[in-house]
Amino acid sequence: MLPAFYQSCSDMLRKWEKMVCTEGYCELDVWPYLVDLTRDVISRSAFGSSFKEGKRIFQLLEDQLVLTIKLIQTVYIPGWRFLPTKTNREMKMKHRDIKESLREMIKRREKAIKAGEESNEDLLDILVESNIREMEAKNMGMSIEDVIEECKLFYFAGQETTSVLLVWTMVLLARYPDWQSKTREEVLHVLGDSKPDADGLNRLKVVTMILYEVLRLYPPVVELGRSVPKEIKLGNLLLPAGAEVSVPILQIHHDKDLWGDDAREFKPERFAEGVSKATKSQVTFLPFGWGPRICIGQNFAMMEAKMAMAMILQRFWFELSPSYAHSPYSRATLRPQHGAQIVLHKLGSN
Repeated sequence: MLPAFYQSCSDMLRKWEKMVCTEGYCELDVWPYLVDLTRDVISRSAFGSSFKEGKRIFQLLEDQLVLTIKLIQTVYIPGWRFLPTKTNREMKMKHRDIKESLREMIKRREKAIKAGEESNEDLLDILVESNIREMEAKNMGMSIEDVIEECKLFYFAGQETTSVLLVWTMVLLARYPDWQSKTREEVLHVLGDSKPDADGLNRLKVVTMILYEVLRLYPPVVELGRSVPKEIKLGNLLLPAGAEVSVPILQIHHDKDLWGDDAREFKPERFAEGVSKATKSQVTFLPFGWGPRICIGQNFAMMEAKMAMAMILQRFWFELSPSYAHSPYSRATLRPQHGAQIVLHKLGSN
């Protein structure tokens, strides 16, 4: 996946370099650029040579998410979703377009694989090829509908998580220039100005500390819902089968009883010896969930974030714009409500 990360990051950074080339600096809202970056990365990684078609599908998924949130925020009326309102018609149309586009793409891949054509080695090929083997060996596998749902999961697991991680990392490093300097020193020491590779990225200890602390302060998903399959006792609390439980991730991550009096402060050093030491081996760090339903995109997100931040720090230093208004809000993920206005400087300029 690293070539896809590198290509997409390079494309974004070339745009930034053009913006700063005249004056040596420029002000821009990095949020939409980071959204486009992560959408581009997951499209390349999931669909390979079909990534432009994948980007169109993911845009439809984003549109569908916006409409879903709009429905959730309105007063609930039983049966309303079945009425032919404008929003409901748009939802059905986008859902149909997504399914039809993915179905055609999947059928083309199945046909190519069965014909012995060379694999693209993207996530869709891996998924389809694995499914074909399961069908041939055990006559069991996923239906087209199941594969379509997995493709949707690529998007939410791989794009949403990483874009919010990157934007809050840039905001916090802009707010804390000493940490930005430490992080850049590490990047330049380990990587120099070379193209980041897996070995180098895995050696970026300070970058990892920064990313963990950002995930603690600004977890992509602020709350998780879970169903209780059977009666269970938690401490003095008896939960009946079928109960719906909400896990307040943001509150857990900011709890002073769990993290100390500095729980709401940006202190990456708390992760200097890893997550286990930082949490005292308790289940208190949940940026990607926990257990068997932990986010399948966590390693993907972390590697992509390391690549992007390393390449940004190799080229620029940055500070918050006076126009930046700090206003995190949750819309599926915890994102900046008014954008993230950053003053970007070419490295070496004052």
